[in-house]
Amino acid sequence: MPSVISRQFPPRNLNPSSVQPTQLRPLKQRLLETVARSARLKILNELKRTQGLHAGELAERLKMSYMGVKELCDQMEKSGLLDTWRQPQARGRPFKLFRLTQRAHDLFPTASNPLTLEVLHASQKLFGASAAEKLLLVVYQKLAVDYEERVRGDSTAERAKWLARLRDRDGYMSEAQIADDGTISIIEHHSPILDLLRVFPIVAKLETDLFQRLLRVPVQREEDNASGLFRAEFKAFNS
Repeated sequence: MPSVISRQFPPRNLNPSSVQPTQLRPLKQRLLETVARSARLKILNELKRTQGLHAGELAERLKMSYMGVKELCDQMEKSGLLDTWRQPQARGRPFKLFRLTQRAHDLFPTASNPLTLEVLHASQKLFGASAAEKLLLVVYQKLAVDYEERVRGDSTAERAKWLARLRDRDGYMSEAQIADDGTISIIEHHSPILDLLRVFPIVAKLETDLFQRLLRVPVQREEDNASGLFRAEFKAFNS
């Protein structure tokens, strides 16, 4: 999340101007990483990056026993962190897929907070309707400069991988994908600024512009919120 809008106070002996946005990682994410050895959290993190997996897939990905994974998933379903749906198969019984609920979503980092929205709304009252958008534009311009210093590579694919790593570090649960036909996409399974995105839709355009600037090619953003689970895809189009 851009640090101009939502910033944790740095230690007193640190010059605030030297703090980069990517250094200010959401507190909840650091906490989750600290306790990520928990099998339940490993399952939640794995499911967050998908639209649902069956117990066998989870067991294989996490190198755990099938019965152990299924037992934990059943427990989290009862506690309201997971729900299930049936995926039909060409043959045999349908798979029972586990996926996160909105309650589980709240476990993941949120970089913005109510004060962020209040400040933006106050700017509109004081300086006009476009004030909030102007502030957000400045934030994303600063963020672009920060990312440009870190993104490496000459090809779009190389730069997409670098950008996905940086965004993942900042809590967006990002991954770069290169299809067989050469299509390059960055998939994000979480938005730490989802509340900001909902109130100020221009954020979606600012993020698209950010990706275009860093990847140096046209980018199209598509968002999916199936069953309340956020997923954004940024498709890069090589000219």
